[in-house]
Amino acid sequence: MLSSPGAIRRKQSLFVWAVIAVTYVMVWLIPLFTSYHGSGDGTEYATRILRDPTQFKWYVIPLFIIVVNAYVDELRKKNYSGVLAGLAFFLMDAFNEIWNGLFHTATGKYAAVWQCGYPTAYEPLMGWNIEIIFMFLLLGLASTKLLPEDKEKLVFGKINNRIASAFVFAWICVMIEIILNLIGALRWNYWWWKPSFPWLIFIIGYWPFFMIAYAVYDMESRKKQIVVVGTMLALVIASFAIFVSLGWI
Repeated sequence: MLSSPGAIRRKQSLFVWAVIAVTYVMVWLIPLFTSYHGSGDGTEYATRILRDPTQFKWYVIPLFIIVVNAYVDELRKKNYSGVLAGLAFFLMDAFNEIWNGLFHTATGKYAAVWQCGYPTAYEPLMGWNIEIIFMFLLLGLASTKLLPEDKEKLVFGKINNRIASAFVFAWICVMIEIILNLIGALRWNYWWWKPSFPWLIFIIGYWPFFMIAYAVYDMESRKKQIVVVGTMLALVIASFAIFVSLGWI
């Protein structure tokens, strides 16, 4: 008996999230089985400017207005699903940035998995600066605009279009990340997070961002969308407050 398009999407989504979850756990366990000494490439710089308000630059203001305008414009169009999907995308990135900071601490402050390498107007976490924050807020908002209207439509008659879109867009982001690393804007210290080994960058660096955004976007209940995004926001705020106060990120 042939599966319905909805059943196909559910099965494929469960498989993707299972792969993502297993990969997260594998990476998080690495500091328990590996010893690091000294300071990694870019760690000293990222640590020195961490949450330093004197890094402020005036271009932050127009960038902020651009982001606000983008969201207000979508709200004016009553594209609430797009706005909530964009926020879910951003909050998934915030989650990644928090555990990345914890990884830095877990390695004896050798290095986070990724670290910023260029001057910034503000760096709240080891691999997260204000420019990246604005970029992900805009990318999350834009991430749903090329999706087919039919959320169950299959690509090549086999793959749900949301799964396929998340796969393609995540790889495009990985290629951009690799370019940023090659020019020194992002510093990577681990062999399993390198241009020559991009698989983990794809699986946990970008794939979950698009997956959660599309899942929220397609929820039929506005209440459910708000609950999911609200829960993500509460967890991010609580984690940030707790781990910063403990000096862990």
